[in-house]
Amino acid sequence: MKSNLLAWMKEGTITIPALLFSEYRNLNLNEYELVLLLNILTFLEKGHEFPTPDELSARMTISISDCNEMLRRLIQRGLIEIKDVYSSEGIRFEKYSVDPLWEKLVDQFLINNRKSKEISNKAEETDLYTCFEKEFGRPLSPFECESLAMWMDDDHHDPVIIKAALREAVMSGKLNFRYIDRILFEWKKNGIKTIEQAKNHGRKFRQKQTQKGTVTENSHQPAVPFYNWLEQ
Repeated sequence: MKSNLLAWMKEGTITIPALLFSEYRNLNLNEYELVLLLNILTFLEKGHEFPTPDELSARMTISISDCNEMLRRLIQRGLIEIKDVYSSEGIRFEKYSVDPLWEKLVDQFLINNRKSKEISNKAEETDLYTCFEKEFGRPLSPFECESLAMWMDDDHHDPVIIKAALREAVMSGKLNFRYIDRILFEWKKNGIKTIEQAKNHGRKFRQKQTQKGTVTENSHQPAVPFYNWLEQ
């Protein structure tokens, strides 16, 4: 019993990226091709760098000729390749390389990430339009929609920052696109790119405004409760 267990342990293990199992369909692989690749990886892990179709098919439920055909397709589609290598004695031999497979898997991973980001950005943009319409209490005009698009596409303002500028305009009681545009212009000029920076910037101006209010109160002049971005 112990000898069987030791023999099992000596067979070893191989590490397979989980992404291969979730993305093999997007690489246009079927289940037979996937298992064939897994067997090639197993042989490579054990130091057998060029298993024959006979050895590979013996581990599967396909014939040697089917295995040959499958290997040919994998090579043609750039998922594996056969490399010529030389030993230290100068003897030439061939080996399988699965580097092309990993490269395509990385490409697929990046494509998925880009798609996820695009979906996320689209959701943010939709939410941004909804926020503006909610605060304005009406659908946005074509000109206002164009202004929003320009802030994102031309000025490269993050939707989160645009929402912050909208809140600033609401708090200041100056809910119009010209005022919001001026806030965004000032923030960009001051290198403000995050919501935290915007909050700190607004807080500092409010503190200054409070100090000014105290002075004007003593002079019997009305205090201005909010920073007027249009006067900058």
